[in-house]
Amino acid sequence: MKDAASVEVLNTEVLSDNWYTLRKVTYRIRRSNGEWETQSREAYDRGNGATILLYDRDRGTVILTKQFRLPTYVNGNASGMLIEACAGLLDQDDPEACIAREAKEETGFEIRNARKIFEAYMSPGSVTEVLHFFVADYSRQERVDEGGGVDDEDIEVLEMPFDKALAMISSGEIRDAKTIMLLYYARIHALL
Repeated sequence: MKDAASVEVLNTEVLSDNWYTLRKVTYRIRRSNGEWETQSREAYDRGNGATILLYDRDRGTVILTKQFRLPTYVNGNASGMLIEACAGLLDQDDPEACIAREAKEETGFEIRNARKIFEAYMSPGSVTEVLHFFVADYSRQERVDEGGGVDDEDIEVLEMPFDKALAMISSGEIRDAKTIMLLYYARIHALL
């Protein structure tokens, strides 16, 4: 494992600051044989985020969302639509406040019992984001509005049987990494 003394940043250049920030970082790194090597890599910084799986143990259901995702469209997803767990960027909030906000905006459920289960780098070869993962049980009584997102979001709220959601991973209907991780976490830990 590299320590801070094994890496020296030589230069950081902003390549784009349009939607989020793309930087080119030139650095020296001490290789395992003790020699120093200079490398350059690009890192996309979009901030950190949070995601949640809402589940109803009594009814055996989960809440997921469906929306258009341009990167999937340009990489082979014919419709660009993606089924995924509710998620969003922290936007200066702590992870718990963020996920409560996102759950209400996207799904219409006002949750009060979110439980953080882990955090993960989702694409560490090029993206700086750390994603905080949560689970929470929900009931129909906690739905305060229709959801669907804010501003330019156009999000469809899906309530489905947990077993159907799991089967959708194998069928290729669910291909979002965070959603797959949350569904398998729920299965492994017998949440439903």
